[in-house]
Amino acid sequence: MKVILQKEAFDPGQIINEFQCQLNNVGAVVNFTGIVRNNKESNLKKLHIEHYPEMTRHSLEEVQLSSKKRWDLQDSLIIHRYGDLEINEPIMMVMTAAKHRHEAFNAAEFLMDYLKSRAPFWKKEITNDGSEWVLSTEDDENSLNRW
Repeated sequence: MKVILQKEAFDPGQIINEFQCQLNNVGAVVNFTGIVRNNKESNLKKLHIEHYPEMTRHSLEEVQLSSKKRWDLQDSLIIHRYGDLEINEPIMMVMTAAKHRHEAFNAAEFLMDYLKSRAPFWKKEITNDGSEWVLSTEDDENSLNRW
């Protein structure tokens, strides 16, 4: 299990290959990559993400451990970027590995829902007209609450 917080862009394909090469006795690997989306209504120029490194790492390691216990994961990886991100750049990546696909899928969804609504990151959309902090939506909260 590993949490990576970084400013630099990453190559999802390379990460997938590296993750899978070190696995044994696994029947399923699930991966998800979140990408900076251009919200047409706001004319997004870039996304700015802030965090407190120790608090964020601790929070993500705790939820990762919880997912391992709940779904019997062999391994998992969370990568999340911070700083200024351009449109179409990867923001984050979640990977889970388990003996069975249901465990891998459920754990990945749980981790993604946590990252979207509760992880201690603060996101600001920078547009041509200014900037605005991004808040968690009711749908995001409902997705997390189902777990």
